[in-house]
Amino acid sequence: MKTIRRLIYAEVLKSVAFVTLGFLSLFFFFDFVDELQSIGKPNTPGYGAPQALGFVALQVPNHLYELLPIAVLIGTIFVMARLAQSSEYTILRTSGLGPWRALRTLLLLGVGFVVLTFAVGDYVSPAADRVAQLLKARYQGGMSLVGNTGAWLKEKQGNMSYAVNVMSMARNGTLRDPRIFEFDADGFVASQIVASSARVADGKWTLFSVERQQYETRKGSENARIVTTRIPVVEWPTSLTTEMVSVALLRPDRMRTIDLFNYIRHLDANGQTSQRYEIEFWRKVFYPLSCLVMVVLALPFAYLHFRQAGITTYVFGGVMIGISFFLLNNVFGYLGNLSNWSPWITAAAPGFIYSLMSLAAFSWLVLRR
Repeated sequence: MKTIRRLIYAEVLKSVAFVTLGFLSLFFFFDFVDELQSIGKPNTPGYGAPQALGFVALQVPNHLYELLPIAVLIGTIFVMARLAQSSEYTILRTSGLGPWRALRTLLLLGVGFVVLTFAVGDYVSPAADRVAQLLKARYQGGMSLVGNTGAWLKEKQGNMSYAVNVMSMARNGTLRDPRIFEFDADGFVASQIVASSARVADGKWTLFSVERQQYETRKGSENARIVTTRIPVVEWPTSLTTEMVSVALLRPDRMRTIDLFNYIRHLDANGQTSQRYEIEFWRKVFYPLSCLVMVVLALPFAYLHFRQAGITTYVFGGVMIGISFFLLNNVFGYLGNLSNWSPWITAAAPGFIYSLMSLAAFSWLVLRR
């Protein structure tokens, strides 16, 4: 059986690598064409073709993470169909490769793809995306990807609560134009702090060129006043970290799972909605497991009977199945966010549906026929 496993594993790995390379090349070309519009603009001096190529190359790990389950499905279908067409799989069956043993063999291979997908999505892709955004920030002046109002965060400290607004983040991690609104126990605005920049350290923010406006408006209309104080440097104790600001500034699907988990805990502790981030968290948990679903879905193709040119039709069917899984995964994410579905059910539903499909196909084509 070791020889059979080596044969199947080698063929599947080569096929998946070839499909992945083809997809990545296609996405690399599309991304570079889209990036051409940013070359040579007055607001991005020095951003030329080499910088665009570097930025596009840093997007490859994220595409690899998104495309791996589809590539596993297409590559495995091609190998299983080709073995069936050449009658090699019939020989393997007569040599002792029964349905359950074949399923177990492919599941072991799928576990390897699960580990690879998780590693790329949780370590390689976030690091590459962070470098890509810093590369853009070097020529565009900073990261600001959440519209005209910047990122908003909230924190509670005792009876006081704070609403923090950050417009952008420089390439060295410095926050630009932060504003901190302080609310008292009754929910009234107590003060506002406006700074030109801020540097985040462990447990505190160091604010520079600070203007503090203290609102003393609850002493009656005659004694109400606003006290303005200008201070060069202020240290503000807070639990808000650079990773939390990055999550608020950037897309949550580009962050590490642990960073999303910490940010969700922060939102819950401050009474903020975390539905969107919880869905992304559970999607990052369940998405690598879809590789197992894909290899099971590809196994029944080894038990089909092919004509000489029939293999292309089944490979095309595999492409459509992979694309439909990708679309369904995104659709469930949007519907779950809009309809306030349970986050883990929203993230697990596409994989569960395709698991049922794969088990039904395996039962009908492999066990009953």
